[in-house]
Amino acid sequence: MSKAALLPFLHIVVFLVIVGGGLLAFKYFYFFHKEQVPVLPASPRYLDVGLSTEERVANLLSYMTLEEKIGQMALVDKNSVTDMDDVSNYGLGALLSGFGAKPELNTPVGWRDMVAGFTESSRQSRLQIPILYGVDAIHGHTNVPGATVFPQAIGLGATGDAELIEKIAAATALELKATNVTWNYAPNLDLPRDIRWGRVYETFGADATLTGELGAATIKGQQSGKVLSSAKHYIGLGDMQWGSSSNKNFKIDQGYTAPDEELLRSEHLPPFKQAVDAGVESVMVGLNTWGDRKLSANHFLITEVLKGELGFKGFVVSDWYGVYEISASKYTSAVTAINAGVDMVMLPFDYKMFIKNVTKAVRRGEIAEARIDDAVNRILTAKFNAGLFEQSESPALEVIGSSEHRALARAAVAESMVLLKSEGVPVVPEGTKTIRVVGSAADNTGVQSGAWTVEWQGVKGNNVPGATSIVDGIRTRAGGSTTVEFESGGNFAKASELADVGIAVIGEASYAEGWGDLEYPVISAEDLEAVKKLQTSAKKVVVIIVSGRPLLVANEIDSWGTVIAAWLPGSEGAGVADGLFGDRPFTGKLPMSWPYTSEQLPIAADDTTLDGTKVLFPRGFGLTTQ
Repeated sequence: MSKAALLPFLHIVVFLVIVGGGLLAFKYFYFFHKEQVPVLPASPRYLDVGLSTEERVANLLSYMTLEEKIGQMALVDKNSVTDMDDVSNYGLGALLSGFGAKPELNTPVGWRDMVAGFTESSRQSRLQIPILYGVDAIHGHTNVPGATVFPQAIGLGATGDAELIEKIAAATALELKATNVTWNYAPNLDLPRDIRWGRVYETFGADATLTGELGAATIKGQQSGKVLSSAKHYIGLGDMQWGSSSNKNFKIDQGYTAPDEELLRSEHLPPFKQAVDAGVESVMVGLNTWGDRKLSANHFLITEVLKGELGFKGFVVSDWYGVYEISASKYTSAVTAINAGVDMVMLPFDYKMFIKNVTKAVRRGEIAEARIDDAVNRILTAKFNAGLFEQSESPALEVIGSSEHRALARAAVAESMVLLKSEGVPVVPEGTKTIRVVGSAADNTGVQSGAWTVEWQGVKGNNVPGATSIVDGIRTRAGGSTTVEFESGGNFAKASELADVGIAVIGEASYAEGWGDLEYPVISAEDLEAVKKLQTSAKKVVVIIVSGRPLLVANEIDSWGTVIAAWLPGSEGAGVADGLFGDRPFTGKLPMSWPYTSEQLPIAADDTTLDGTKVLFPRGFGLTTQ
């Protein structure tokens, strides 16, 4: 055979050698590098309730593939799960309802069934690991229409009553568990220094010691109902600087916190130490920047300080999309955050990409598998300790918005009010024949409840199911022998006939993070005008400020008579009437300084202002009537 005739034959041989070698190489790579799935016995030891949590976790980890471990580190918004089977197929660790994500049937039954469906799907996975389901129940299980809406945290801080806060947390936990929710993103341990920040109302105030005590009480109360807590936002979020946010829509939220380690250790860290000592199961890192580094990327603060110095044994979770703000690369961001000590990532969307990226990073040696094991160990420990692997009966749906819980909330409203100025008590004396009520917050359960109520940014008008407005509370308490007139703008038909008492219920519209960042938090012109009209149609005037923070009222307050800070009282507006009519004494104290002007901001914990002038009311101020 000639060389020319042999040439095609040789080409075929070479081709077959190359292809065959490639197939052998692929087979070799696949055999040696594809993770083998451990065989699961019929009755794995980790399901044995007689073993210790440590033994159960170790046994479960021994059966987990790398992908299954990484799935446990994913916290996903429920609206991004388009296929229910993904919960089990990807072994997702936790789901949440963010930005008001709710079931199609937005009722207690709808919530219970939705969460139960996701939980049942997670139990269909190879390892039957149940999910955590988390919500922001920061003043009650307020995602659910008809739930008890307790006062926002700033009002609870004004009570200074740890026993009351523990009862509220326990009641909230019962309402959460009735809908199968097992994780609450509370307590908030931020220490606000600037009223321009739109999340002041989520905090207990500026006092580190009080915040730590009330935070620990919240954890204890939630644990009594088998609901996991999440202390947030680690750390220094309340000390962000005005105008420092990288988000163009915000002015301070998600902004810059000066890397002052002395201040961090003396003020911001102690409340988290108290939370750790109380056995908090998770800590959420903030969206702020400490110095030039995002908190979720800060190995020193997360691993060395929180896990090392404070001895935190629970798991660290990131905030909404916080990890992916570290860098432009989602791959790099995830690697950085996990290596910094973040155990569970609130993605909150693309879990498939997250699992793929982190798996790749481990294969490349960019994340040690020991770091993954540590993270999953912490997550599983929390799940076992909470009894999630043992299915238990949930409380009856009737606990949601129960009369007992509403009575507790009403008592909290009265105890939270701070008497700033007084022209005598009771504010509404016995024998009062006529009362006139004005103001945008008087007949508006949405305003008095604030954000994180039914919707993320709150609702307008009387659209909080089961709630009692402040003016309705006044009407009920006044009884049939007293005439109560209400006109929001103060335009009464017979204004020249003076009422015995005029009550102005004024304040600010509801807002959540970012959208509440205001350079000048003030009373609206319409409300101020209503007060002026009331002053000409009533013998005495009481001003009730309904707000999530101290407002700038120095120009008006001297002309007002009695002045009360009612904060954001929630669904039980009748609690305000309890204070007005003297049924309960005024005992509340300001949980933070009340500034005179915006030039004083930020204000230190000891009332020291930026410009050196005196505040309008110092922290701890409040007239008492006991």
